[in-house]
Amino acid sequence: MSKQYSYRRFHPGTQPAYDFPPYASTAKRHPKQPLVIAPQTLSEITGPVFGYGDLKPTDHDLTRQHKGEPIGERIICSGRVLDENGKSVPHTLIEVWQANAAGRYPHKSDRHDAPVDPNFSGAGRTLTDAEGRYRFITIRPGEYPWRNHYNAWRPAHIHFSLFGRAFLTRLVTQMYFPGDPLLPYDPMYMSIPDEKARLRLVSQLDWENTVPEHALAYRFDIVLRGSAATPMDDSPGE
Repeated sequence: MSKQYSYRRFHPGTQPAYDFPPYASTAKRHPKQPLVIAPQTLSEITGPVFGYGDLKPTDHDLTRQHKGEPIGERIICSGRVLDENGKSVPHTLIEVWQANAAGRYPHKSDRHDAPVDPNFSGAGRTLTDAEGRYRFITIRPGEYPWRNHYNAWRPAHIHFSLFGRAFLTRLVTQMYFPGDPLLPYDPMYMSIPDEKARLRLVSQLDWENTVPEHALAYRFDIVLRGSAATPMDDSPGE
């Protein structure tokens, strides 16, 4: 049997609380026992290695994955993946998924009565370059109800998944939009006690990368470790 270790967050208050009563699902999802640290094997440390051959030309552009144009406001999301020292993290696989402009996911479990967009699947992926940069072209997602509490609505958001050199080294987070009035009412966002840490989940308008008469741009840098680390989602189900 693997040895059990106590688990401690290195920077208290900067990550989502495991058990946060306003976010009802955490009552069943949060661990009740100390986490068990699984020993790493050589294969988990050295592979698989993701390469450009694994990606399709349209994987990073969610607006060009179908025959027609998706409905909604076209946006550009870009940024860098960094370590705790501000050093770039190259060749990292980033996956995104999101609702369409009406707040609907193309999944059978989504019962929201908003329309499905046949020209928008809501998923993409890319690799960071040598400087840790990434770029997605997509549609601004809509808000949607999620029945966590009375009149519960999720703010507009995009899920980000980052893989290291193996599938066991995966981190998940969410990107929000500046000025969203729903943020103070969202228990997922508010489950992070530290206000400065919460704000690291909010993207910034990126005027330099905005394309005139085409798309607004938003910048979202992701810091993997350290005191300025981006909060990560341990329950990416919503």
